[in-house]
Amino acid sequence: MKRVMFVCKKNSARSQMAEGFAKHLGVGTIDVTSSGLEASVVRPEAIATMKDIGVDISRQTSKALNEFNAKDFDIVISLCGCGVNLPPEWVERAVFEDWQLDDPAEQPEIFPRVRDEIRTRVTQLIESLL
Repeated sequence: MKRVMFVCKKNSARSQMAEGFAKHLGVGTIDVTSSGLEASVVRPEAIATMKDIGVDISRQTSKALNEFNAKDFDIVISLCGCGVNLPPEWVERAVFEDWQLDDPAEQPEIFPRVRDEIRTRVTQLIESLL
């Protein structure tokens, strides 16, 4: 089973939604967590927009990347273009991708669109591992 780290600036929206989708869609395929360059809180808009499609992320918590060891992960995915700010050991994993998705925290009305983009990308990631 591949271990995946989704990382974003504050681990409050995009990376939380990605973690939720991966846990929901990738049962038995991937072991997943998410973190941020800094920890904050999971945005209520992220929880609500995921709940709208039947995925509960209300128990997920925001975590800082420095709480984890890069060697424990096979795949690292940045959702915000923050790859340039990650310590080298994170970018040098077997698979590193930088999805560079729009930040819904800046424009809450785009939460559903960003959520759907994340679902598509997470689905493709899981399919690539099967």
